[in-house]
Amino acid sequence: MFKKVLFPVDQSRESREAADTVANIVKTYNSRLIILSVVETVDDDGEPSTATERTMSSPEAIAQLLESAKTAFHNHGIEAEVLEREGKPAFVICDVADEIGANLIIMGCRGLGLTEEGMADSVTNRVINLSPCPVLIVP
Repeated sequence: MFKKVLFPVDQSRESREAADTVANIVKTYNSRLIILSVVETVDDDGEPSTATERTMSSPEAIAQLLESAKTAFHNHGIEAEVLEREGKPAFVICDVADEIGANLIIMGCRGLGLTEEGMADSVTNRVINLSPCPVLIVP
């Protein structure tokens, strides 16, 4: 059913908490797991707009995050592939899902989209609306 699962990660607590759900689904369906991290592109003034984005714009931080995630899944007996891309996270996530033929995207959710303001800027909301495949949001 879910032959390829895409798991976009960042350094958030929600992303780490979603990893248990990812491991359960990947084991249950014997899925191929692809872990993705996106190096955030900068805005017009040359700076990422939030502290999280500034951290996630460091290639070294991304490489360490991906290696840590891959090791954590390996400890659960799951071999994962890792991808690093650059761009706006929601668009990159959906493009990669389409490119690899993902059957499911699993993401953590920060809950920022619960307000009208957060809804427009929510990566999760954008992925839900643009995804070429089902999206499982782990609260």
